[in-house]
Amino acid sequence: MKYLWIQLLLIAGSLSVALMFIRRWNAAHTRAWKRIAFSLFVLANIYAVLRPTDVTWVANRLGVGRGTDLVLYLMVIAMAFLALNTYLRFRELEKKLTDLARTVAINEGSRLNNERFDPEVAPAADAGLADAGEGSVR
Repeated sequence: MKYLWIQLLLIAGSLSVALMFIRRWNAAHTRAWKRIAFSLFVLANIYAVLRPTDVTWVANRLGVGRGTDLVLYLMVIAMAFLALNTYLRFRELEKKLTDLARTVAINEGSRLNNERFDPEVAPAADAGLADAGEGSVR
């Protein structure tokens, strides 16, 4: 009972993080295994806050001195996973952006070359621009 206020604060923090994650639950990029892992993480966090002696017991069975050390080691692994996951996602997005920029550049270059070297395409394109500009106020 002595530490009830900090336990309530930690549980409220865990539940608020879970609520933020659930609000984005319908996001297509959140895979099922990540959802399950995060749910288990929140439940384990709440259990560890309510029963810290059990965490120390598990740490002793695993050969770690204290429960807080075990939690620290697990958080280091989780942060390394998070950093690697973020790096790989940014690398994938950069590749997609590069491919998109190349496609746009090739299409624009092709269109400009067609207009420059095909005399029948250029007047039709100019007429289309002129028709679009007739109704505009200058």
